[in-house]
Amino acid sequence: MNKVFPSAAAAVADIPSGATIMLGGFGLCGIPENLIGALVQENARRGLTGLHTISNNMGVDGFGMGLMLEAGMIASHTGSYVGENKLLEEKVLRGELDLRLIPQGTLAERIRAGGAGIPAFFTPAGAGTLVAEGKESRDFDGHTCLLESWLRADYAFVKAWKGDRSGNLIYRRTARNFNPMMAAAARVAIAEVEQLVDVGLLDPDVIVTPGIYVKRIIQGAHYDKRIERHTVRSAAS
Repeated sequence: MNKVFPSAAAAVADIPSGATIMLGGFGLCGIPENLIGALVQENARRGLTGLHTISNNMGVDGFGMGLMLEAGMIASHTGSYVGENKLLEEKVLRGELDLRLIPQGTLAERIRAGGAGIPAFFTPAGAGTLVAEGKESRDFDGHTCLLESWLRADYAFVKAWKGDRSGNLIYRRTARNFNPMMAAAARVAIAEVEQLVDVGLLDPDVIVTPGIYVKRIIQGAHYDKRIERHTVRSAAS
């Protein structure tokens, strides 16, 4: 099976409107920016609407998932943090986008459970808050816990540092956040890598995502690697 696609555009060409897509990364670190860009271009070509996205956050205006938002492709978003995207705030307040916020640890575990085949689990996160509304609860060792269900998706866009032609992936530092668990929780995981090598050139001891989870892989054409928020000292400090 040939998992290597010639471009990001080719790798996303069959994604339909209404699909559920997981997108890895943390802030702007480790996001699948080439695949996102290709999907936005695909939208311009044939129109993609009603997408349901799952990611830790929506990124920033004008970059990454912010481009999908600007193109009007997203109908609902599930995540844990949305504070850096003004357009997202405006769409939610106008009722144009369904937003579901989940405690970050719970989000990560729901995705991990989806990849592990665990339909539901109990967690203390959110007990006694608005998060608990409508959810089954149970006490464990004197602590109230909420029942949370797994999260799975039709597609996952993941970003890795290195990968081989069989889809084995190695991540680098913060870019490892959410990418490995999403690769396992989607029906079709599409990976973009900074370095694509032949099978056998990756150290098996440092492979994080085995190739069995990855259906498609591309060599990323370009990486911007922006800083989400610049913080600098004044000259006098």
